[in-house]
Amino acid sequence: MSLLALILFIPALGAIILSLQPRLTDRTAAIIGVGSIGLSALLTFFVVIGFLTGDGQPSVKMLWHWVAAGDFSAQFSLYLDGLSVTMISVITGVGFLIHLFASWYMTEELEGGRGFTRFFAYMNLFVFSMLLLVLGNNLFLLYMGWEGVGLCSYLLIGYHYKDHANAWAAFKAFIVTRTGDVFLAIGMFILFATFGTLNIDTLLTQAPQVWAEGDTMAILAALMLLGGAVGKSAQLPLQTWLPDAMAGPTPVSALIHAATMVTAGVYLIARTHGIFELAPGVLELVAVVGTLTLLLAGFAALAQPDIKRVLAYSTMSQIGYMFLALGVQAWDAAIFHLMTHAFFKALLFLTSGSVIIACHHEQDMFRMGGLRKTLKLPYVCFLIGGASLAALPLITAGYFSKDTILELTFLHGHEALWLAGVTGSFLTGLYTFRMIFLTFHGEEQIKPQVPSGITHSLPLIVLAVLSTFVGGVLLHPPLGDVLPTVDVEHDTLVIAALILVTGILSLAGIALAAVLFLGQRKPAQLVVASSEARALRHYWYIAWGFDWLYDRLFVRPWNALSRLLRNDTIDSGINTIPRIALATNKRLVVTENGNLRWYAVGLFAGGTLLLLALVLG
Repeated sequence: MSLLALILFIPALGAIILSLQPRLTDRTAAIIGVGSIGLSALLTFFVVIGFLTGDGQPSVKMLWHWVAAGDFSAQFSLYLDGLSVTMISVITGVGFLIHLFASWYMTEELEGGRGFTRFFAYMNLFVFSMLLLVLGNNLFLLYMGWEGVGLCSYLLIGYHYKDHANAWAAFKAFIVTRTGDVFLAIGMFILFATFGTLNIDTLLTQAPQVWAEGDTMAILAALMLLGGAVGKSAQLPLQTWLPDAMAGPTPVSALIHAATMVTAGVYLIARTHGIFELAPGVLELVAVVGTLTLLLAGFAALAQPDIKRVLAYSTMSQIGYMFLALGVQAWDAAIFHLMTHAFFKALLFLTSGSVIIACHHEQDMFRMGGLRKTLKLPYVCFLIGGASLAALPLITAGYFSKDTILELTFLHGHEALWLAGVTGSFLTGLYTFRMIFLTFHGEEQIKPQVPSGITHSLPLIVLAVLSTFVGGVLLHPPLGDVLPTVDVEHDTLVIAALILVTGILSLAGIALAAVLFLGQRKPAQLVVASSEARALRHYWYIAWGFDWLYDRLFVRPWNALSRLLRNDTIDSGINTIPRIALATNKRLVVTENGNLRWYAVGLFAGGTLLLLALVLG
């Protein structure tokens, strides 16, 4: 079996072992759960080295013939090119660090309780599903991984399922993302009906030959694929599930809702770029959706008291930047930001988990404060991750990727979208350092328990290094000719001006956060003193009221319709049969009384009736 197949199936094997042996000790479960992802990451390293030192050409590894039904056939084939190399590096590399941290975190959270093995079984299964999604050579295989990560997301968000709120958060995530999955399935039906195949390479080759630019079917197929992408990547209008998904353990948030699953929509659009290029209007829509999401999420993050919800809205915002890049055809920049975002967002989530455990499971930033004095490593890691999220110029990985997106957005002629993007940079600096100042500065309100151990510290240190210029300058996705490039004329002075504006606005957001939230925070109190400001703050707190709107547009009408149809005539007619059966059962059950004489009389009476029937013919 090839190394590529082993990378895929080792996490699956880990999930199977953990599922079949639920009573393993915590130490053994951690060794299997973390070790399987570590081995997969090691094999990924060898595959990446071989790819980079080789000719860098795409390759296909066919494992077996999978499905054959009528005109449809699909092979279980794995596809390796620069894009899938980038994705498996992020999934296994960052995934291993998150698993390693989780072995410490879940020990602290469960405090000897049950569920350790179940947690790592779910996590391993998720990694397998995500690898299947990005390595699949056809959309059918991709869709299997797509549904797999959705299932694992449901299981992990609702990991503490005995808590009613957690169970509903998992249910909400499952329903909303399934809505997007339906659109993706319809898009696959359209592509198969037109081309007779779901092989991605074949689709990208034949699409320009069958469809002209702007063809109605191309537009419809691209719209359906976009519908799937916005559901999985938590973009407008299917973004409401992600903040509630923070109900899961913090390593779950780091792995699924920051570094991997929420980027699946970005990967899908990039992988099927040839379809979107034939639908320029849909590409514009991708950019607009991303831009609106990054702004709405940025404002919502400003009003959140929960440290993890701030990070959730920042994830929505950063995925919005990736959608913006895809929409303006800055394909490479979108994947570059996907990679750097995995570094610094995983760092921020894991560090927030360290802070939450240290503060005795407290997540409200207004009940923290002054933690920099005792939680020195988490404070430094939060500064590095926050600086990268805010795109602090020249020294952070986030700066190099986000600046590339904004620069290409302007150079490709989308000035209005560029203006919205740099506004988002200002908001990012503001809400990120608001979070840092509220958590680590000011007066200490909680006596924290200082976390320790190599499984706690090593992942944070490695991710902190990758979140600096090391991850932005020394590491670049080996995309080569995988994604198209759009040549634009540019002036050096214009580029310098764009870089300057972006840097100044990021620094301005940080400076404003310092003015508002350092010291006695009197400026912040003055800002929200008026009733109008409080109303606006509440509006941002409820994330612009989308949950309220969807509750009235969809949930309540559906429940009303269900109540109306609960006793309809068709159901009543069908239910007559079981009612008759139940009534007959009630009459006959009295004969089963355990009385031997009664049974003897019954046998005699039955025999007599049978003989009488035979005599009478």
